[in-house]
Amino acid sequence: MNNGLATVSVALLAALRRHPRRLSAVLAAVLLCGGGGAFAVASLGPDVADMPVRELTQTVLPQAPLAAQAEALDVFRFNLYRSETTRSSDTVRSLLDRLGIADPAAVAYLGRDARARQALLGKAGRLVTAEAGDDQSLHRLSMRWIASADATQFQRLVVERGDKGFSARIEQAPLVAGSQLASGVIRTTLFAATDDAGLPDTVASQLAEMFSGDIDFHTRLRRGDRFSVVYETLEADGEVLRAGRVLSAEFESGGKVHQAMWFQEPGKKGGYFALDGHSLRQAFLSSPMEFSRVTSGFASRFHPVLKQWRQHLGVDYAAPIGTPVRTVGDGVVEFAGAQNGFGNVVYVKHRDDMVTVYAHLSQISVKQGEPVEQGERIGAVGMTGWATGPHLHFEFRVNGEHQDPATIAGQSGAGAVSEAARAAFERQAAVMRQQLAFASGIQQASAQ
Repeated sequence: MNNGLATVSVALLAALRRHPRRLSAVLAAVLLCGGGGAFAVASLGPDVADMPVRELTQTVLPQAPLAAQAEALDVFRFNLYRSETTRSSDTVRSLLDRLGIADPAAVAYLGRDARARQALLGKAGRLVTAEAGDDQSLHRLSMRWIASADATQFQRLVVERGDKGFSARIEQAPLVAGSQLASGVIRTTLFAATDDAGLPDTVASQLAEMFSGDIDFHTRLRRGDRFSVVYETLEADGEVLRAGRVLSAEFESGGKVHQAMWFQEPGKKGGYFALDGHSLRQAFLSSPMEFSRVTSGFASRFHPVLKQWRQHLGVDYAAPIGTPVRTVGDGVVEFAGAQNGFGNVVYVKHRDDMVTVYAHLSQISVKQGEPVEQGERIGAVGMTGWATGPHLHFEFRVNGEHQDPATIAGQSGAGAVSEAARAAFERQAAVMRQQLAFASGIQQASAQ
């Protein structure tokens, strides 16, 4: 019996050597059909590591001789593009130097062409794009700008080199409205954070104005507070020329999240609303200046001029001379002129026998009897009258009695979206929530 098994085993091994692949397939089929035990199948093919390795060497010839290629490179000419921002102190030569252009003919032409000089010189912050040859000669120069704040078109200066020399022209084209998203985290100040986020100062000012009724940007900002914002842009040829209105924003301060968006009902004046539909517009702003520092509040203090302790009947804001001062609410100018220790002062009469006072102004921008709207400029910070330094003295009087301006601003009421516009408001609010979430995600991703 044992001899018979040995004979079969030898026969199987011989067959396996002659037909390894067929017997491997048969064995696999048996294993699949048997199902009664555990088996392992090993490949009986040659090990790849033991296979021979051959090295092939082949000469590759260029399609054209090297000398011809070098000659073609010498003949080839390429253009260079560069952009720079104009400075108020620029001359034609200094601007072209920053653009990497060394072209006496271009300097001479731009210096004598009135349209080019007027557009390029003495104007800070305009983006200039130049196309130059590899020999630093000017081929084309262009610049875009907006002529006025309410313009719907932009101006384009184009200077080109032709067969007969340079030529210049001024073109007009419509501005294109777009939008951008941004977000940031407060480290020191709001303006520092918005600068880090690449936001224009106009957007930062609007952001502070939107939430001024809920957040004291003078004293309550904390490290780690964050914001997200969606704002309009006005573009020319794909280049952003100016930031427009803030469309929506979110500000998280002290663990509390504030959201707002711009909405305008048909036939009504637009404004900012919380995403639940309540207006953010208070009857009175919390401050007569966008950004300043409170140096003396509504409390008892030692008077710097009279040298005695007295009740301070208003709030003093330190700011450089010339800083714009605005009215905190709608009203009519009751007085505008010089008055004793107040120096140059403006009184604005509001509803319900309320009066606000703006003193020590360096200039007055309104006249007695003139109606003014909330946020409208009425003058500028100065140090006229009894003032030891540049600042604004601000008072709030109700029926002739002095009141704490912060208390009055906090108590001024707000309206809400009408029922007729509620559906349109909800649709817009849903879009704004998505955009703000996306803007916030951008900031979180960059932080990681």
